[in-house]
Formats: sequence, structure tokens, C-alpha cells
Amino acid sequence: MTEKNQKMSLTAERKLQLINEYATKPGDTGSPEVQVAVLTERITTLTEHFKMHSKDNHSRRGLIKMVSQRRRLLDYVKTTDRARYEALIGRLGLRR
Repeated sequence: MTEKNQKMSLTAERKLQLINEYATKPGDTGSPEVQVAVLTERITTLTEHFKMHSKDNHSRRGLIKMVSQRRRLLDYVKTTDRARYEALIGRLGLRR
């Protein structure tokens, strides 16, 4: 993996760290909380990437897709359990 890709991608160690931090039960890798946390981390790294590479429109499309996916997951959590939603956005530092 090149240095450029290493900076843009999420390392396996960081992903495992996020999974352990946001898991709702042991062995949990697919709950909305974990998915939103991983997407948020990827969105943050891509946002930093665009500060240097403003004309990278191919990656920008991926960023927009990730933001939309995160929004859908957050909407799902919000409709199923409002307290869980509030706790999640508080932990992640998201605006809504």
C-alpha cells in the first residue's frame, strides 16, 4: 500500500479500536453505532485529504456516498431509539 493510500484508508488497528469502543455487546461489528463510528472516521480522513487535494472529484463522490450512508444509519437509530441516537451523536461529536 502506498503512503498516499495509507493516509486515506482506515488502518485495521484503528477500525478494531472503534469496533471495541462502540460495540453494544461483545463480538458486535454490525450495529448501527459501530457502522456510524467507522464511517465518521473515514469521513474525517477524507475531509483532511481534500484540504490538500481539492480537485479530487472521484474521491469526493465516495465521500458524499459515505455521508449519505451515515445519515441513513443515524436516521434509523433516531426512529428506533431516541436516547441511543442522542448518546451516539454526543460521543462522536456530530452536530445534529
